[in-house]
Amino acid sequence: MQLDAQSPEWYRARYEQMRERARQADRQPRPAHRPVPMDETAVLARENVAGGWYWSTYLPRGQALRLVNTAGNHGVAVMLWNANDVSERYNPADTIKQQWTTRITAGHVLLSDMERVLASVLNDSCGHCDTLVGGSSPDSNARNFGDARLRNTRDNMRLIVGKHGMDVRDIPVCISFFSHVQVDGDGRFSWVEGGVRAGDHVDLRAEMNLLVGVSNCPHPFSSHTTYNPGPIEVVRWQAPPPGAGDPRALAGEEMRRAFDATDALFA
Repeated sequence: MQLDAQSPEWYRARYEQMRERARQADRQPRPAHRPVPMDETAVLARENVAGGWYWSTYLPRGQALRLVNTAGNHGVAVMLWNANDVSERYNPADTIKQQWTTRITAGHVLLSDMERVLASVLNDSCGHCDTLVGGSSPDSNARNFGDARLRNTRDNMRLIVGKHGMDVRDIPVCISFFSHVQVDGDGRFSWVEGGVRAGDHVDLRAEMNLLVGVSNCPHPFSSHTTYNPGPIEVVRWQAPPPGAGDPRALAGEEMRRAFDATDALFA
């Protein structure tokens, strides 16, 4: 089949067919994701990231990163790059499109702009993240807290990429965990009270060698009126081999192709 020879009508029909198939699959009971416990003997390193500050690490394939929302902050922004080729990085559009959801939680994956799997979400005790808005900026801090000089995710990410030989062109829209954001029928975003608790955690397993950037700043739509984010804990640990109920086992057709493309890098 020659794709460039097809009509716009053909592409529309194909899209609607795929959308309907995804909707039907979404209505079916989803295989249960099995939480992957973090054994203390598997812990490799622990650090605290102060409120408003940033942190980065190299995360080899097979290791996991736990983010612990120690203080119940409204948002922790995360960015992922392929550590072996930083021109490949997290792509929110493909992550949403290929999984037909903006609610990325345990059992889902984070995709790159090459449609390969950067990381799998092993555990998520919060269940709320934002894949659309991106991190905070001086403008959002001025609007929310009356001071554009406060630390923000945009500038934190610029500092991270600068330390790793990149620049602002290497910073796409990040994903924000512990962020209970909703969109109404008119496309307006708002923060939803509840659902973000102190002590919540999320675990990301690296499916390729990753450079991970973390910014501990409030989400742009946080309902907090005072800028006082507390520290978070980051834990690097060795994840066990994938088993039943793992994101790999739950993967649909398109995600299986993404995993295959990722595994080919390490064949």
